Amino acid sequence: MHPYITDQHEMFRKRVRDFAEKEVKPLARELDEKGRFSAELTMKMGELDLFGITIPEKYGGKNLDTLSYIIAVEELARIDGSQAATVASHNSLGIWPIYRFGTEEQKLKFLPGLMTGEKLWAFGLTEPNAGSDSRGTETTANLDNGKWVINGSKIFITNSASELSAGATIQVVTNQEGDRKELSVILVDRNTSGYYAERIGNKMMWRSADTGKLEFRNCSVPEENLLGSRGQGSAIMLETLDGGRLSIAAMGLGLAQGAFEQAMDYAKKRQQFGRPIYKFQAISFKLSDMALKIELARNLLYKACWLKDNNLPFGKEAAMAKLYCSETAREVADEAVQVHGAYGLFKDNDIERFYRDQRILQIGEGTSEILRVVIARHLGIR
Repeated sequence: MHPYITDQHEMFRKRVRDFAEKEVKPLARELDEKGRFSAELTMKMGELDLFGITIPEKYGGKNLDTLSYIIAVEELARIDGSQAATVASHNSLGIWPIYRFGTEEQKLKFLPGLMTGEKLWAFGLTEPNAGSDSRGTETTANLDNGKWVINGSKIFITNSASELSAGATIQVVTNQEGDRKELSVILVDRNTSGYYAERIGNKMMWRSADTGKLEFRNCSVPEENLLGSRGQGSAIMLETLDGGRLSIAAMGLGLAQGAFEQAMDYAKKRQQFGRPIYKFQAISFKLSDMALKIELARNLLYKACWLKDNNLPFGKEAAMAKLYCSETAREVADEAVQVHGAYGLFKDNDIERFYRDQRILQIGEGTSEILRVVIARHLGIR
């Protein structure tokens, strides 16, 4: 038994794994090939209680710990990164900041309807000129007669453009004096006039996840939709990203686990020179290295979750876990393709999809380069 894992965690893992094997796996390849987001599958994940996992029951959530949530994302990613991305983005980026920073009125208004999988909520930070530099935000919100009037755009936003998308939490500039920007966060319902969502297709990875572009053209929302305090935008976004990094790390861990299992299975079946290829040292060493990296990644990620669940500082460990797990996913997926040889290069082999899906993990929620900066700052050397 892992030191951070209880029997309840393992029971939850089994429930999610069974669902992923029975419901997600038969559809994953087809959805990827067609680049189609499945509302039906998303709602089934809602029936499994995979939305609002860590939110208190008062608001319709399941009141489980962070590690339970991370296990759910890990098990989905073991089969399909797109479905894991849907769950991770909604839980970590969509609803968590509402629960963490919202007023009681905001929580009661927004959260209960986002707990079932019938509606999804997005997190709008990235813009054409703002990504790693979050202070590059150009979308503005001007207060006029008790309304925030929003103009600007967001891009590469998960869960923002499908028929289930209900709105987004967005970072905006609420005042600017010279080069100094006052950044704030506002909750915007999709049904608001001036809110436009467009799906982005033709992706290499997460092809059946909903990725979109948002535009706001004189989009007017009530003043009380301000999340947290005015000027608190950077603090809200940075704290949200700390938690979001745990879910991306879980996606890396799950993908690596799935790729490793596929490579192991293939190595036992593939015969060359009269014996299974796993009996050759070159292949057995690859599999051994994969198992080693996955074990280290799991220990690091679960420790970060334990720190968060015990209300201890976890920002450094979250950055480390996201960096290491995403790099492990890259290395394991690459070696898994190598084990498969030419067979791993065709779309009728799931390992080809894993190889594509891993690439986003070194970019989203902080690039590997930015995460090294974050870790260095925690170490006091930047």
